[in-house]
Amino acid sequence: MRLRNIPGSRETIANSSWCVQQPEQTKGHWQELFGSNHPIHIEIGMGKGQFIMTLAARNPHINYIGIEKYSSVLLRGLQKMEEQPLDNLRFIRMDAETIVEIFDKYEVERIYLNFSDPWPKDRHAKRRLTSREFLARYHQILAPEGQVEFKTDNASLFDFSLEEAAQAGWRLTAVTRDLHHDASLNEGNIMTEYEERFSALGNPIHKLIAMR
Repeated sequence: MRLRNIPGSRETIANSSWCVQQPEQTKGHWQELFGSNHPIHIEIGMGKGQFIMTLAARNPHINYIGIEKYSSVLLRGLQKMEEQPLDNLRFIRMDAETIVEIFDKYEVERIYLNFSDPWPKDRHAKRRLTSREFLARYHQILAPEGQVEFKTDNASLFDFSLEEAAQAGWRLTAVTRDLHHDASLNEGNIMTEYEERFSALGNPIHKLIAMR
């Protein structure tokens, strides 16, 4: 279960140089913020930051943005950044529903969704990060050859995601229901904190890659 109430977490985030405080003002200018024309990759729901920080360390030629709505969770990522600063990584505390207000058309080349909240009740389906409503938002900000990569251990959410992608007219370029035993897709796979925990329990990890 996610931590939500660490005293002082919002204040720490507001004073951190690693967090973009008014991201809507950077819309269309993210490469300028990083000081390079490197491609922009984002992770929505970055948790404590293990996945995106590992990616950023391995790929200095790519600029990364980690998005997390819970202050107490994002705080953990900030603490890691203080220990291991990465010039090609920034964080935003925000709800992903407003993502089209933050990124311009074609500004993002890849979106990572890792172990997203399943929102199990049917009436909350549109809140799922792989719903057609969110896919429509991604459509607005992704580059023409951009893609969404999604991992989960929740079989029901994965089935839902496959159906939503098809209904939204997206093309699935890769699908597996057992990532860690898929030699091709698992090559270079970076595990999140959740992935380590779930796979240690014997849960298969599902993954899809989708393009418009």
